[in-house]
Amino acid sequence: MAAAARLAEEWFAICGGCEVTILDIGEPLIDVLKKVEIVHMPVIMDHKLFGQTGENKEMEIPAADVGLISGGIRSEEHKKLAIEMRKKCKILISLGSCACFGGIPALNNLYTTEEVLQKVYRESVSTESNGLPHEEIPVLTDRVYAVHEVVKVDAYLPGCPTTPEMVAGALTSILEGKPLPALPAKSVCDECPTKREKKAVSTLKRRFEAPEFTPGAPLSEMRCLMEQGFLCLGPATRAGCSGSDGTPRCIRAYMPCEGCFGPLSEKANPMVDMMGALSSIGLDPKQIPDRAATFNRFAGAGRLRPTPRR
Repeated sequence: MAAAARLAEEWFAICGGCEVTILDIGEPLIDVLKKVEIVHMPVIMDHKLFGQTGENKEMEIPAADVGLISGGIRSEEHKKLAIEMRKKCKILISLGSCACFGGIPALNNLYTTEEVLQKVYRESVSTESNGLPHEEIPVLTDRVYAVHEVVKVDAYLPGCPTTPEMVAGALTSILEGKPLPALPAKSVCDECPTKREKKAVSTLKRRFEAPEFTPGAPLSEMRCLMEQGFLCLGPATRAGCSGSDGTPRCIRAYMPCEGCFGPLSEKANPMVDMMGALSSIGLDPKQIPDRAATFNRFAGAGRLRPTPRR
């Protein structure tokens, strides 16, 4: 019998949803786990970074065949752990949009670290103003970084959270010695089944307003949500969330795309792509007051920077 592949996982600035996605794989996960030995995964096991009795001076992760990192890098400790994971793992995978692009935490990049700390600990109406935490707290980096900005990454599984199919597919490919699946080179709009009437609209609708559709009818009979006046980031978002169903996840729930699968390419500019898409159907992008954050909601690691305050 072949030896089980050794698997390590770390989580940084993240909510934990991508770890839940691993559980959501369901029954196929049982077959995967039979071929995997988990050597480090904080969410389910108590493996100490400095040795089980704290005897080590430096953080250490066991050698592994596959490493998963979820979450963006927001502290010097995260940075050291990312380097250690890269050193010890033969294959390193960014799991979820926070690891791939910075995710929601990277909206912090619109502000300096000092501004963020001031707001959270001194100016928040729900927090008693006090001193900043400083004892045994990892030093924050100047901004949120995607994992590949710090270490080399071999594969990306985007999404907020990523899909169980993508995680199972990646792990199965590695275990079987097959190449990791490449990300699609098309947009969410290319996979969206809704119909486009190419009629101009002039006003954006609020998210709490219900779109026009017939319950139970095929999505191909529903008009494009953008053409109904809802801000949909599908034109600037990479496809891939649909899985075997073939329909983008948010669209499947009659909701506009939120953009969690990231930009169309590493060099793409979601703001430019969305400004063009909005203008093409008669919508004025100026109706969106916070365009930089909205169009880069999940991709702020390499794109968002502090702006001069008025």
